[in-house]
Amino acid sequence: MADRQALHVRGRGLPDGEPVEWWIDQGVLSAEPVAGAETIFGAHGPGGWIIPGLVDAHCHVGLGPRGAVEMDEAVAQAEIERDAGALLLRDAGSPTDTRSFDTRGDLPRIIRAGRHLARPKRYQRGFAIELDDQWQLPDLVAEQARWGDGWVKLVGDWIDRDVGDLAPLWSDDVLVAAIAAAHAEGARVTAHVFGEEALPGLIKAGIDCIEHGTGLTEDAVDLMVRHGTALVPTLINIETFPDIAAAADRYPRYQSHMRALHTTCAARIGAAREAGVTIYAGTDAGSTVAHGRIGDEVEALKGIGMTPTEALGAACWDARRWLGRPALEHGASADLLCYAEDPRSGATVLADPALVILRGQVWPIRTAVWR
Repeated sequence: MADRQALHVRGRGLPDGEPVEWWIDQGVLSAEPVAGAETIFGAHGPGGWIIPGLVDAHCHVGLGPRGAVEMDEAVAQAEIERDAGALLLRDAGSPTDTRSFDTRGDLPRIIRAGRHLARPKRYQRGFAIELDDQWQLPDLVAEQARWGDGWVKLVGDWIDRDVGDLAPLWSDDVLVAAIAAAHAEGARVTAHVFGEEALPGLIKAGIDCIEHGTGLTEDAVDLMVRHGTALVPTLINIETFPDIAAAADRYPRYQSHMRALHTTCAARIGAAREAGVTIYAGTDAGSTVAHGRIGDEVEALKGIGMTPTEALGAACWDARRWLGRPALEHGASADLLCYAEDPRSGATVLADPALVILRGQVWPIRTAVWR
């Protein structure tokens, strides 16, 4: 890791591809030259590429397949994200308190949503706060909103053992009260939703984002457009649906539903994009998906019709704007990535930056700085 001397980088920026150069002093970006700065990227001209740190908008640091993990494992998860260039993470629900990471200059910034909120036996064991009475939800939402960083995470649907299939967890009137409670605290709300049935009630109640969205129908898409609801589809997590279905042999109806959702999800999410639903990149890392795969998610977004620039923006400058965090701006924290090749060219390139610069500190992926 480099010391705190002033640094200088030069390359081409995105989305426009125009030449850019930045100076870094005391962890902050400067558009004006800083005396004595060392050029660590682009010393021979703007041949490389410079972009803001990537965003994984659905990334569970501190979560494992059985729930909370030890703090050293949570640190290791965050380090994997950093080395893959994901320097801003929206942690869409975690049972581990990672707020101590905020004081560490070597770990990505995390926007926390607190704990998942669910009903008893209606989500994965060890993940959620489980509410015996659904009318507890508005108070718990307000509590999690005050604890977190501007987001609250609901479990919108999950398998109902009595039904044998996906079913909503909350009544529409409870959702209206709960989402209003979050908004009163200045927080936004998102929800895990796989199937079709839970979507209308959540969207009409004013939810800000849907995670996964594999059950999107034409009517639900119309509602999302009218309400300005965002979508984080976690496409690489949806790849696991056949395995999830295979493990649920006690529930053949659920198995059939999950397989159908897997088959139709690309068309449904592509239709949502065509209709104008805003889509951002998130991997769902932390349970069935390994950390450090934001490049794979960006590549998957191209498969639903996004251009390479749009797909990268969904995990970079556009996602930062949505989350209220700066991209590359004078006076902003120096959280950026440098690439020898165009980062839009594929997952392999995107996951292998020449330099990761986090809070003005340099994290070389290779043994030598690419100049």
